[in-house]
Amino acid sequence: MKVGITELAARAGVSEATVSRVINRRSGVATKTREAVERAMTELGYERPTRGQLVAVITPWLSNPFFADTAELIEAALAPHGLKGIVCPALPGGIQEKEFVVAMADHGVAAVVFLSASNTLADADPETFSVLAARRIPFVGVNGGFEGHDVPVFSTDDHLAAELAVEHLWALGHRRIGLVSGPVGNQPADRRVEGFRTALRVRGAADPDSWVVRQYYTVEGGQSAAAALLARNATAIVAASDFVAMGVVRGVRRAGLSVPADVSIVGHDGSMIMEFADPPLTTVRQPMDRLAGAVARSLVALVAGRPVPTGELLFRPDLLARGSTAPPPA
Repeated sequence: MKVGITELAARAGVSEATVSRVINRRSGVATKTREAVERAMTELGYERPTRGQLVAVITPWLSNPFFADTAELIEAALAPHGLKGIVCPALPGGIQEKEFVVAMADHGVAAVVFLSASNTLADADPETFSVLAARRIPFVGVNGGFEGHDVPVFSTDDHLAAELAVEHLWALGHRRIGLVSGPVGNQPADRRVEGFRTALRVRGAADPDSWVVRQYYTVEGGQSAAAALLARNATAIVAASDFVAMGVVRGVRRAGLSVPADVSIVGHDGSMIMEFADPPLTTVRQPMDRLAGAVARSLVALVAGRPVPTGELLFRPDLLARGSTAPPPA
């Protein structure tokens, strides 16, 4: 006999309306009640309806080419499998992100990708992720995980990214190397600071901490940090992102210096457009294509109900040497 809403409601001890809300992933159902209905579905062999075809990609700052390019690659990788990516530009940790997640869950979204969003923050609101977990909607993270949730996470190796930048500048002869990193509590930024300190220490540099400036991921943040590092006579600066690197270039030029004759600059992300900057930006490139492919493969399996490896996978970045780095001035 085919199991319907009536049988599920009787087994779970709830109303048929409540069962309908659970099946359609609507809000307003207590966690224990939802679990009781899910348990009844399993016990009675209820055949769950096929999930929707939409995958929400939650990401901040689409004006940053890295996020836009990566979201586009994820969409392209999902398309052959019948899944359609929809980009939701939301500030990490903000009410806007939670609203996106709840709205997409209510509309039967198949899965959610957190692309360097609140999953990168130490103080992220856990309710955003709990909404998805309670409704059994798969989600994955890029460059940051989810405390209390064992799900797939795909990240660039930020420790190695810092090492590659320092290694390049050290080989050119720089010894006064500064780092402009993101705010404290941002997971990729914190990891990059650790990698930078380690890279300087193993090369015998004194007091690596004094060469670290924490700022926002903006052009203005880069410009401000450049002024602080130039006051220490830095001959090279590693920036938290390519966007920040553009601010560092501006700060160097406003100080009456030139890039790279006086100060060398290394960015982070590897957006193609930075090849056409003045000068073309040396940068540590995140492997966007491989990250997007891994995200898509994991989501396709999760949406189909197949198990996938959980935990964090680290992807190797590479350094693209261009015109913004050179030996220090004599």
